[in-house]
Amino acid sequence: MDRIIPAVTSVLRGNIIKMPEVIKEASGIDILGKHIQSIIFTTDLVLIRNNNADAIMAVYPFTAQPIITHAIISAADQPVFIGVGGGTTRGRRVVNLALDAEFQGALGVVLNSPIDNHSLKMVRQTVSIPIIVTVISPEENIEGRLANGADILNVSAGPSTPQVVREIRKNYPQVPIIATGGPNNDSILKTIEAGANAITYTPPSNAELMRHLMNKYRSTLTNF
Repeated sequence: MDRIIPAVTSVLRGNIIKMPEVIKEASGIDILGKHIQSIIFTTDLVLIRNNNADAIMAVYPFTAQPIITHAIISAADQPVFIGVGGGTTRGRRVVNLALDAEFQGALGVVLNSPIDNHSLKMVRQTVSIPIIVTVISPEENIEGRLANGADILNVSAGPSTPQVVREIRKNYPQVPIIATGGPNNDSILKTIEAGANAITYTPPSNAELMRHLMNKYRSTLTNF
């Protein structure tokens, strides 16, 4: 018997960013009681408030700041994975940012791929929420990451992502893997088939969405 899933929406709140349906083919990851398959990759508060993803991944190319963490977690309806450094930001500062993110309610913290294993271990000894470490190359020492406290691997290797996921899955059958899905359904499905448990999706920018909306308004413009 087919399940009927009722849907409730409204005129003003019905226009949201919807995750690609193919992501439902992923197994998902149970993280502190939350089942996560789709993760939207954004720090835009407007997009964070208007999507149907299972979780938010907020990583940005600046030194992490608690006020930004607070704003994102306060705005989000879903669990949030917060970036706390690992590239330029290391050592004690990363530990402090990770602890602050836990105190503010983050479901997990994300460490960038350059993070050294000593800093990773310091974070592991300090926080009790999951630690996600980004992997960008098949050459990375996955064993070292897992041994020093990584709970989840976040594969972001561009076009090589399915290949890297497949290699990790072959050597570590049980490790939870989040991965970037790429630009379309085919690339997402390839990443899932390679072994990714959850998929990050990068939505159109707010500027791009506004451009489409304004084009729609212009096409329906009437004289008053």
